[in-house]
Amino acid sequence: MIPVLTTDRLTLRGPRLGDFPAIAAFWASPRSIPEGGPLAEAAAWRDFCASFAPWLVLGYGAWSVEHRADGAFCGIVGLFHPVEYPEPDLGWTVTAEAEGRGIAHEAAVAARAWVWGNTGFESVVSYIDPANARSIRLAERLGGVRDPGAAVVDPGDVVIRHHRGEGRA
Repeated sequence: MIPVLTTDRLTLRGPRLGDFPAIAAFWASPRSIPEGGPLAEAAAWRDFCASFAPWLVLGYGAWSVEHRADGAFCGIVGLFHPVEYPEPDLGWTVTAEAEGRGIAHEAAVAARAWVWGNTGFESVVSYIDPANARSIRLAERLGGVRDPGAAVVDPGDVVIRHHRGEGRA
C-alpha cells in the first residue's frame, strides 16, 4: 500500500489512471529530453507504472502529487529504483503547469522525510542529467551535495547525495 502524505499545499498519493495523460504529455515533449525522452505513449505507460511498482516489492517508491486546493495532478515525486540504478534515486517530474511554483521542492521534502522515517537508508542520491540545471539546483537546495565518486546511471550524470539528517526544507 502506498502511504498518503500531506503538506500545506499537496497530497502525495498512489497513482490514478487520470494522472497518466499529463505524464504522457511530459514524455512526448522536449521537457523530457534530460530524462531520456521523448517517449512514445507505450513507453511512457511503462515508465509511469514502473514509478509505483517498487512499493510492491521494495516497500518504497514514488507518489503522484496532487494540489490540495483544486485536485490538479502536479507530477510524480519519490524514490525510483529501477534495476539499472546503483542506489535509490530521490527524483521528481512535474507538469509544465506545476513547474516554478515550488511544488517539486515541497513534495521532495515530504518524500525525503518519509524515507528517513520509514527506511534504514543512511543516504539516497539524485541522478541528474548535467543539462538539467533546475533539478540540480533543487537537489542542492534540499541539502544534497555532489558526490563525484558515486556510481552513475548514464555517463556524465551529476549525482547529488542526500544524507539522513542533513537535508534542508
